[in-house]
Amino acid sequence: MINEVSVRLTAFFGIFVAVAIWEFLSPRRQFTTSKTVRWFSNISITVLGTAVVRGIFPVLAASFAASQASVGILNQISLPYPIKILIAVLTFDLIIYFQHVMFHAVPVFWRLHMMHHADLDVDVTTGLRFHPIEVMLSMGIKIATVVIIGPPVLAVILFEVLLNGTSMFNHGNIHMPSGVDRLLRLIVVTPDMHRVHHSVVIRETNSNFGFNFPWWDRLFGTYRAQPAAGHEEMTIGLSQFRDQKRLTLPWLLALPFVGDPGAYPINRSGREPSGKEKNKNI
Repeated sequence: MINEVSVRLTAFFGIFVAVAIWEFLSPRRQFTTSKTVRWFSNISITVLGTAVVRGIFPVLAASFAASQASVGILNQISLPYPIKILIAVLTFDLIIYFQHVMFHAVPVFWRLHMMHHADLDVDVTTGLRFHPIEVMLSMGIKIATVVIIGPPVLAVILFEVLLNGTSMFNHGNIHMPSGVDRLLRLIVVTPDMHRVHHSVVIRETNSNFGFNFPWWDRLFGTYRAQPAAGHEEMTIGLSQFRDQKRLTLPWLLALPFVGDPGAYPINRSGREPSGKEKNKNI
């Protein structure tokens, strides 16, 4: 079996360094908060989330797929191996799309996910910044998907590398020519496409849910091409969390339990915050 840990770590550090260098050489936006504070908090929560998942799930998705080689839909039908890999990767990506929508639609899940959106700037570390409980739930969903579809082990590893890598890429504070962005959007979620999702404007926050592939947003009507204010002028984050001094690691961990979810969950009114709410801190 492929050494999943070695493959994922190699890909992770390679992509992280590449996007971080790209951000330094060609930034898309000026940061509004301290990069040092943000990076410390975001990387710390990433390490903590990884440790928690490793502790709770001794067998991760790829290893579980290897141990369940006779279970699941793809293991019951005869298809060429490359086709099984393609079907599995696309199915995983569609499931993650719906998972993302669910974390915006259900208030209790939004409380967990809003920690990711409370970042006041967006860069490569934002793509890693998820609450440990959300990371655990996501792993549970991936394992359930493995049981149902029975993917090849290689497909699970490939998808995990893609998901991790594209998350860092499409959260990157990187500039690329508009023509290149338009072409890339045909096959992958670009930074300009995903940045719309981190807008403080509710209708923009609840759009562009895709991580790897851009097709699901277009198919299900959640695609929004650009932010109304433009990428340089748009406000990043959530209206109710604007105090950067309180967006440190302890507050990030506590946010789902003490923070105000606002009007962002999809199944609520979805009204834009008033001026008073826009200025409200944690």
